[in-house]
Amino acid sequence: MPIVDNAIYVQGNRVIEPRDLEATFELMKQNHGMAWLGLYRPDAHEMQEVASEFGLHELAVEDTLTGHQRPKLDHYGDHLFAVLRPARYLDDVEKVEFGELHVYVGDDFVVTVRHAESPRIAEVRKRLEAEHDLLSMGPEAVLYAVMDQVIDEYEPVAAGLSNDIDEIEEQLFSGQNQVSRRIYELSREVIEFQRAVAPLSDVIERLRKDLKLTNLTPEDALELDRKFIDVQDHAIRIADRVASFRALLSNALSLSSTLASQRATEAGVTQNEQMKKISSWAAILFAPSLIGSIYGMNFANMPELDFSWGYPAALGLMVALSVGLFVIFKKNNWL
Repeated sequence: MPIVDNAIYVQGNRVIEPRDLEATFELMKQNHGMAWLGLYRPDAHEMQEVASEFGLHELAVEDTLTGHQRPKLDHYGDHLFAVLRPARYLDDVEKVEFGELHVYVGDDFVVTVRHAESPRIAEVRKRLEAEHDLLSMGPEAVLYAVMDQVIDEYEPVAAGLSNDIDEIEEQLFSGQNQVSRRIYELSREVIEFQRAVAPLSDVIERLRKDLKLTNLTPEDALELDRKFIDVQDHAIRIADRVASFRALLSNALSLSSTLASQRATEAGVTQNEQMKKISSWAAILFAPSLIGSIYGMNFANMPELDFSWGYPAALGLMVALSVGLFVIFKKNNWL
């Protein structure tokens, strides 16, 4: 069984660490405490064992085994099923890695099923065990802390994407190749990130309305609701920031296309100017070559052979034609 951690809490204190699932269920009832079971990538058989012990709904278990779920909150009788999409930014490859976290919340138990390296559930457990008052509020407090951790881990992801966008803006105006491809790849990551973040506000809003806090004092219920509001505000800020990333990348892609067209036009203009110069010099050199080739014919009956000024006249004609063509091309900005 891929159990990362398993403990029973009474009044916010960790009191028992059961040896197996059956013992967890029995000790939870005997001590009137809350069981928190942390799993990491369980297989179908292992997940079915957990489901049978805690009475998890088969549709929720099916979602856990299938994976690839969007963030959501489902009610199944006496327990909730929440799906979260944690993410982390990999600095070495400048990519965003997305995971999946499923949380089952009952009246006296929490089951977290992690399918990726993030979020760091161990840190959540450690923090809650140090805050006995919060942990004593029960499974709803654990769900709050888990959601808070997932959303907090979005901050480094947003910062990494922001740096990538800044780099793209520099590349756009430096004329680097492959910038359009990087914009496209980054846009896909931003869209995936938006899919993970955008539904959270509605999920938390629904969670606040549907949570059963009858086992808490009015003060504790109000305090826990305030904490969910704070997480919701944080999720909204992240969602707005991600939406701005998507708009920036869309504009960057349009600008990249415009700059590429502009560079192609400029290259065509430059090539056209070069062709004008080449053609002009070819014409200038062609005129004397034509005259020289005519006078270079070795025929017996040529009137120019007996003309004493023939050679200077031919040279002068060559120079005159060359100078004339040069002046004409220069005036028309071909040279």
